[in-house]
Amino acid sequence: MKVVGLTGGIGSGKSTVAARLVARGAHLVDADQIVRDLQQPGTSVFAAMVERFGRGVVAADGRLDRAAVAAIVFADRDALADLNAIVHPAVRAEIARRARQYAETDDVVVLDIPLFDRVGVTLPVAGVIVVDVPPELQVERLVHHRGFEEADALARISHQIDREARLAAADFVIDNAGDEVALEHEVERAWKWIESLPAVAA
Repeated sequence: MKVVGLTGGIGSGKSTVAARLVARGAHLVDADQIVRDLQQPGTSVFAAMVERFGRGVVAADGRLDRAAVAAIVFADRDALADLNAIVHPAVRAEIARRARQYAETDDVVVLDIPLFDRVGVTLPVAGVIVVDVPPELQVERLVHHRGFEEADALARISHQIDREARLAAADFVIDNAGDEVALEHEVERAWKWIESLPAVAA
């Protein structure tokens, strides 16, 4: 199989790119979806989070109140470190498990990970794609298309890896500052690049 990392800041259009790669035949392993799956009631991750952060992070329906968790960890670096220590090992293991379903194939597996770190992924990765947009465009899209307040959008962006560091980790950059037609062209370029990569042993 060919394992490719996909990352980009909030509002970059990473999910749109992921969907277009899937349309071309890739299998998607979505880290955000894995986090949601692992934080369901009855899981060890859910129990550990409630133990660390209290019953205030449990909504009335018994599920995790993700907004309540965010409010805690965005204001407290120690709390964020504790959250990461609970969630990240389980997520890494599940990413590897889902990807290895395709280990005996020649298929493309895209690891959609917002904060991509080669060291934190337990699979050999052939390359990393970064979806890039200028920060001011991130804010504009979050405000106009996703209903964020500008201050909240800026705060979310500030808590992510900065643009320069993300681009430094890229093997291939998709420029998503243009329109839908331009993005389709960029994704097609990325797909041809992926096809040129060697397969890796899981």
